[in-house]
Amino acid sequence: MSLNFAAISPHPPIIIPEIGSKEDLQKVSQTIFGMRKLANHFREAEIDTLVVISPHSLIYPDRFNICGMKKLFGTFASFGTPDLMMEFSNDIDFAIELDTAAKKNSVETLLYNNDGEFYELDHGTMVPLYYLTQNQESPLKIVPVTYSDLPRADHFSFGQIIRDVAVKYNGRVGVLASGDLSHRLIQSPAGKEFDDKLIQNIKASDTKTILYYDEDFVEKAGECGYRSILILLGLLDGLKTKPEVISYEGPFGVGYLVANYILKD
Repeated sequence: MSLNFAAISPHPPIIIPEIGSKEDLQKVSQTIFGMRKLANHFREAEIDTLVVISPHSLIYPDRFNICGMKKLFGTFASFGTPDLMMEFSNDIDFAIELDTAAKKNSVETLLYNNDGEFYELDHGTMVPLYYLTQNQESPLKIVPVTYSDLPRADHFSFGQIIRDVAVKYNGRVGVLASGDLSHRLIQSPAGKEFDDKLIQNIKASDTKTILYYDEDFVEKAGECGYRSILILLGLLDGLKTKPEVISYEGPFGVGYLVANYILKD
């Protein structure tokens, strides 16, 4: 099949050496190690097209945003490093197929195009790509996707549609769910409880429990990656997978999870 990579990544800019201080980089050393290990998995998968689900791009409450622009560009200027830039091509054919398939299955999407020259990449996309694309030998196309405020079932269904497009696509496809876990590890006991429970459920491949977390429980955790992960779980539905939690830490009160799914034949 053409689906060859599936993973969860955090996206704190502080894990990038050009941005984080020496002291801060030491505090997130487990996450940096985890991202480097994930990058090894990514290189081994030899991906042609990577779908990146980010919480920090343009969110529409009533539909999923699929980038429909050819050129992708972003910088870390807002984090004090304007010279650190990224530029990719979008896989327009995949984006169009995904948008068409979603609409056929009554899942609301927007193939976004603002008639500009570039689609601006957000840090939720760029931070993981900083690690995954280091030493990348072959050209890689990126398909930026953003979740919505639609019900959880729609996120799961959207993931299933990404899977169906990917397995039939002419090329090796990967999907990355970008998102930090709880932002309230210090402020609220619900933060640690949420992260511990989610990691436990991921390790056990207990998708049903993750789908039906209590709404108040999720809200109190103050997360940003839950809906990205729901889409990824939809993608993995029906596939034989082995989850690997590579690293987790929360030195600044935000949970950083790096996880890879080994896709079995």
